[in-house]
Amino acid sequence: MDRDTLTELFRRMVLVRRFEERAAQLYRDGAIPGFVHLSIGQEATAVGACWPLGRDDIITSTHRGHGHCLAKGLDPESMFAELLGRETGTCHGRGGSMHIADPGLGIFGANGIVAAGLPIAVGAATAAVVRGDGRVVVAFHGDGAVAQGMFHESVNLARVWSLPVIFFCENNHYAEFSAEAAQHGASLKDRASGYGVDHIAVAGNDVSAVAAVMTDLISDVRTGRGPVIVEADTYRWHGHYEGDPQRYRTATELDDWKQRDPLLIAREQLTAMGCAAPELDALDVELAVEIDAAALAAAEGAEPDPATLLDFVTAPRPKIGPQPACVDDGTTFRVMDAVQSALAHELEHDPSVFLAGIDIGAGGGVFAVTRHLHDRWPDRVRDTPISEMAIMGIAVGGAMAGTRPVVELMYLDFIGVCLDQLMNQAAKLRFMTGGRTTLPLVVRTQFGAGRSAGSQHSQSLEALLAHIPGLTVAMPSTPADTYGMLRAAIQDPNPVIFIENRQIYGMKGPKPPPDHLVPLGSAVVRRPGTDVTVVSVSRMVHDCVAAAAEAATDGIDAEVIDLRTVTPLDRATILTSVRKTGRLVIAHEAVLEFGIGGEIAAFVADEAFWHLDAPIRRIGAAASPPPYAPSLEQAWLPDVARIRQAIVATARV
Repeated sequence: MDRDTLTELFRRMVLVRRFEERAAQLYRDGAIPGFVHLSIGQEATAVGACWPLGRDDIITSTHRGHGHCLAKGLDPESMFAELLGRETGTCHGRGGSMHIADPGLGIFGANGIVAAGLPIAVGAATAAVVRGDGRVVVAFHGDGAVAQGMFHESVNLARVWSLPVIFFCENNHYAEFSAEAAQHGASLKDRASGYGVDHIAVAGNDVSAVAAVMTDLISDVRTGRGPVIVEADTYRWHGHYEGDPQRYRTATELDDWKQRDPLLIAREQLTAMGCAAPELDALDVELAVEIDAAALAAAEGAEPDPATLLDFVTAPRPKIGPQPACVDDGTTFRVMDAVQSALAHELEHDPSVFLAGIDIGAGGGVFAVTRHLHDRWPDRVRDTPISEMAIMGIAVGGAMAGTRPVVELMYLDFIGVCLDQLMNQAAKLRFMTGGRTTLPLVVRTQFGAGRSAGSQHSQSLEALLAHIPGLTVAMPSTPADTYGMLRAAIQDPNPVIFIENRQIYGMKGPKPPPDHLVPLGSAVVRRPGTDVTVVSVSRMVHDCVAAAAEAATDGIDAEVIDLRTVTPLDRATILTSVRKTGRLVIAHEAVLEFGIGGEIAAFVADEAFWHLDAPIRRIGAAASPPPYAPSLEQAWLPDVARIRQAIVATARV
């Protein structure tokens, strides 16, 4: 390595060191309100790994990510402002130390969840393959992350798809308070062999060694080598977090590692090249002044205005104008046909759209709704391993990288094994980055009780997802709406959970024109009426219409509203109807307690109380897991008879 290059690497390491030291002071003085995890002692890994990367190449980081961000080109002043919670911060004060990001620089975010950046990195690498743009992704993680299932799923999928991603392990020998030896039964080298992935070890405190290894690797990965695991041997001087009492290690151990200070090693190498100590000292002083000025300027920034609290939760949606009514020309068009047609339309007209999921490609999906799509778009309809966390990460990282992923979660019940990527990543990244990124992704999934699928394949969990700000939850009930809403979801700039009901996959209805769209967040009146408002969603809408027709024989005229989208909720349509009828019944397939019916009842009571002429009634499943035996399942599920009874009882109060 030539002297000028090593001097620049040294300069970048000093910048990181002085930034971290000043951050420690600010935290000590109470200026930083949140957690701070510093990377002092690990500067060579960040600087060396990022040295060969271009601006468009991507990194994902960790809760100890300041050095990664600085090494990738983020400016110290906006980073300090972010740590201080200022509006002028990198993320407008919405992210803080653990969530700094700038996707415009290829920094897809530090992350407060251990290993969560790895599935996102796989998604970004997938986008690079789909777009053919030659980008490389470096996924930083610590030795503790290797114990996470997300690590396994990410490395395995990257290997199966031969993705351009480098998993860069900064092995600082401690996972929070636990020593490396107590955390793992096998070495990372052995694990890499099990995945069929190359493992390369590097002296993590020697920046020239790290930069040399990464320069060669990134060139190879960019030209098709596939994923690689790099393990850098390094050490963090400070505790897991600032304030950590560090009872788990000895002062002697720390002193020993300080003799291998990355800055000291680089200084010795530069001295051997003829660089004088005063020159290096002057560089250090210059950067210390720069860091001090950045910290002082950041402190002058204003705090975010409380009036902007809800900014960046969701991106503005495209306007969708009135759509012509669908004409029933006798063409057979089922809900499952609508799903396939919508996917095909978007694949054909938008090259940034790709599909991924378990057996959705050559097999056509467990419910055959993606059949034949792989034949037409083999590179963009991709089969995955059974790795739900990685699948969701594909969506998050792919969306951040400029594509429009549509991933399938085979059953809604499986949301529990991949919830982090939806709850803590997809739903929050636009907010935590202060609007620097959008997440145009769709998660298709299905539910539907009634055929003895049992407790783990029958749940209606939309309320769980609707409770997470940032997610859109759509639940269509007709073929035309399924087609129009799915196309709108794919075109939407926000993460959309698109929940289909498998019990109505075979339901037939009018076929809409190819350009048909249905705006998300827009309910529709399925049956007009004057006496009682009935609100429902998905398959249960049809039971409500049937119950309303039966109630008409009792002289009761019920109006049935199909929500179509659970969140955002079309409150205006509901309120308009309730103010007309004075009565409200809510029916959903989910368990009654804490379901979406409770939220609807609450806001109607808040905003239309004086229009109500009777208590609000809710109909839902019994408070138990879905049963298997048909006799129990029938008793558990709401049905037409129960809905009719509620309508009649409400109308006669």
